[in-house]
Amino acid sequence: MLDRTATQFSHVKPGDTAYVSGGLRDFFLYRDLGIAEATNGKVIAHLVKANMAPETGTGWHRHEADFQIVIMLKGWARFMYEDKETLVEAGDVVHQRPGIRHYLFDYSPDMEYLEIVSPADFKSIDVEPVCEIPPPTPWA
Repeated sequence: MLDRTATQFSHVKPGDTAYVSGGLRDFFLYRDLGIAEATNGKVIAHLVKANMAPETGTGWHRHEADFQIVIMLKGWARFMYEDKETLVEAGDVVHQRPGIRHYLFDYSPDMEYLEIVSPADFKSIDVEPVCEIPPPTPWA
């Protein structure tokens, strides 16, 4: 049986939380969906959208997380997952296995995705480059 005391009901409407800067990446905006608070830090869910044109991207990194998915809602993003270039487009879902080395290096101006990660206070760890990164697509 589920332990219903460890989590709370949560219902966040579009006007309840705003997109803000100051998240993991300064070139993105983040909208908190209240899940970290509702789950007492077990899971975080936030919407992420492009704020500035890609220049250097995220750099090579991995996450100390047990679970992470990205659901692309609008636009597209190009990632390197290890040495494989991956185009993630609206409607795509990506499960990033724990510890996978990756680099988000390009995205469209309208890019927006839902990211769900456990635990909520996951860490990003810089790693050595795996391979060369293609240049980003300039915004017009």
